[in-house]
Amino acid sequence: MTGVAISRYVPADRDSYLVINLVLATVILLVFIYSGIFSPGKDNYPVVCIHEKVTGQPCISCGLSHSLSLMIRGRIAEARTWNANGPAIFIFFAAQLIMRILFSACRVKYPSTGKELIIYDISGSTVLFLVAFFPFLINIFSLSGIH
Repeated sequence: MTGVAISRYVPADRDSYLVINLVLATVILLVFIYSGIFSPGKDNYPVVCIHEKVTGQPCISCGLSHSLSLMIRGRIAEARTWNANGPAIFIFFAAQLIMRILFSACRVKYPSTGKELIIYDISGSTVLFLVAFFPFLINIFSLSGIH
């Protein structure tokens, strides 16, 4: 059987890549729903910043819930005032949701591209993560004394 690509058909409910994408898409949708339900005007967020409660000082993620809520509502300039990193984090999550849908569709339509698809997914997700969370990573390393 030379020159013939043999693809192993895996039902969608047994394809771990599709299951992982479904779980990740669900988590992202829950983040967006959380951001849409809780209002920045009412300040009724159930998750509070432990760091700020303990030290009285804001941390790099303070205001992120407000920022994401404002981004969901299209109030981008105001979102930046709550947390300057909020728009980048929002774009990361939105891009990841789109990627989960598109890569899953590609996996179903072209099951033989599994390995390449996963490499593209990991590469793209890593770049997006590093760009969006770079300020947080710098903050972590500066706090730990690693230079």
